[in-house]
Amino acid sequence: MYTQEQIFEKISDLMVELFELDKADIKMESHLYEDLELDSIDAIDLIGELQSFVGKRLQPEDFKAVRTVEGVVKAAEDVLRGQTETSV
Repeated sequence: MYTQEQIFEKISDLMVELFELDKADIKMESHLYEDLELDSIDAIDLIGELQSFVGKRLQPEDFKAVRTVEGVVKAAEDVLRGQTETSV
């Protein structure tokens, strides 16, 4: 099982690779749209890349309520634990 910090590191690395973000700008409290300027297409791309990390098919609706990097981390953590509901 991955720790929340390991999941955050993987997601941060994916965001740097996919969206050419500065890793220093990616914090747990960063808002995906306002702070990191990601759009809905970017979110779909991120979910696609997360599928290989978690080893399961992810549904975009599982991430619909996610607004922050912390929310992505918690959603990925839930999927890794076999749950799909997110609240951040």
